Amino acid sequence: MGVVTSTIYGIGGLIIGTIVILVVTSTLQNANLLTAGTDEAQAVGNLSSNFTTGIGEVAKKLPTILLIVAVVFLFGALVMLIRNAQFMGIGGGGGGSL
Repeated sequence: MGVVTSTIYGIGGLIIGTIVILVVTSTLQNANLLTAGTDEAQAVGNLSSNFTTGIGEVAKKLPTILLIVAVVFLFGALVMLIRNAQFMGIGGGGGGSL
C-alpha cells in the first residue's frame, strides 16, 4: 500500500474513531449511566467539555495539517516525476538509454 493510501486510511480511521467515541459518550450521558451523584455528574460534564474543547482545538489546526500534508505529497510527486524523466532520458540526467 502506498503512502497516500495509508495516510488517507489513517485519517479516516481517526475521524471515525472520534465520532464513535462522541456517540458512545453522548449515549451514556443521555441514559444517565455515567451519573451517580453530583460529584460524578460534574466530573462527567467536565470530561465531556474538555473532550469537546480538545476536538475544537484539533479542528482549528486541521487546515494547517492538511496543507502541510498536501505540500509534502506535491514534493513527493515532483521528485517521482523528475526521477522518471531522468530514467527515460528526457531531463538533463544521464540515466536513460539513447
